[in-house]
Amino acid sequence: MTTGSKADQAGNLARAHSDEIVEIHERILGAAAARSRYLELGAGRRVHLIEAGEGPPLVSLHGSSTSSLSLVPLLEHLVGLRVIAVDRPGFGLSEPVQVPREHFRDAAIEFVDEVLDRLELETCALTGQSMGGTWAVWYALARPARVRRLALLGSVPLLPGTRPPAPLRVMVTPVVGDLLSRVKPNPKMVVRLMSSMGEQDTIVRYPDLIEALAAAGRDPIASAANLAELRAILSPLGFRRSARLHTYELRRLTAPTLLIWGDHDPVGPVEVAQATAGAIPDAQLEVLSAGHVPHLGHPERVSELLSGFVRSGSDV
Repeated sequence: MTTGSKADQAGNLARAHSDEIVEIHERILGAAAARSRYLELGAGRRVHLIEAGEGPPLVSLHGSSTSSLSLVPLLEHLVGLRVIAVDRPGFGLSEPVQVPREHFRDAAIEFVDEVLDRLELETCALTGQSMGGTWAVWYALARPARVRRLALLGSVPLLPGTRPPAPLRVMVTPVVGDLLSRVKPNPKMVVRLMSSMGEQDTIVRYPDLIEALAAAGRDPIASAANLAELRAILSPLGFRRSARLHTYELRRLTAPTLLIWGDHDPVGPVEVAQATAGAIPDAQLEVLSAGHVPHLGHPERVSELLSGFVRSGSDV
């Protein structure tokens, strides 16, 4: 094995996640029916993903402040699918990428392109939770031929009518946000944050996930990636107008789309879900008793909906 130059070694160290994050991934995935592996993209960047099951491919993109571990509660229930949960840049165990705010959407599309190319997937079903859902919508709009089915788990930031909860707006407020970014989160803080997302009674069922979320907040790479993403889409007043999705864009979506929405999701009420489903040409909406992360409280039902939806559009 070659060690490379001192500059290369320094760059690799700068891109390395904390030992705590690595240990938590190994422990959680070791107890799950999932495989952990890396893809190497352009410029030697490594992207981490977890895979489970066999069948038509379902590529999953997680939300902000989390990683592909957020999909673990679904893995044992998803049937007849090859699930590929990808750590977005800087999150989980993936290496970070520096992207100017004005090119954030383009960079997201390029990232998914590279991942699908390395996986040798001409087409796939694509699902996203929260900000991962935003990336999934961006990609389905840009590459309609590659997205066979689109599934959105929970409300999607930047959709018409969505609003960021107050804790997220505070995080991008000058001075105050910088001070908060230095705070090292603990499990109690994670539960409080998830309570603001309508999931106070469900997150406590997943102590390992709480621990992973807290560790991600303490990891310099993951916390920097999270803050950069929030600043790209948010101002202290709300979502940036330049970043928002528009109804005319939703009308251009060609992939059959499944929306699984919580009835007390603070990012977007059910009326937003109904308007979104009404704008997308081929969409179905399922509303569950949940907040922003429906699969935490309803893993079996969400898995049933998702598995049936993906398999019904596959020839595999």
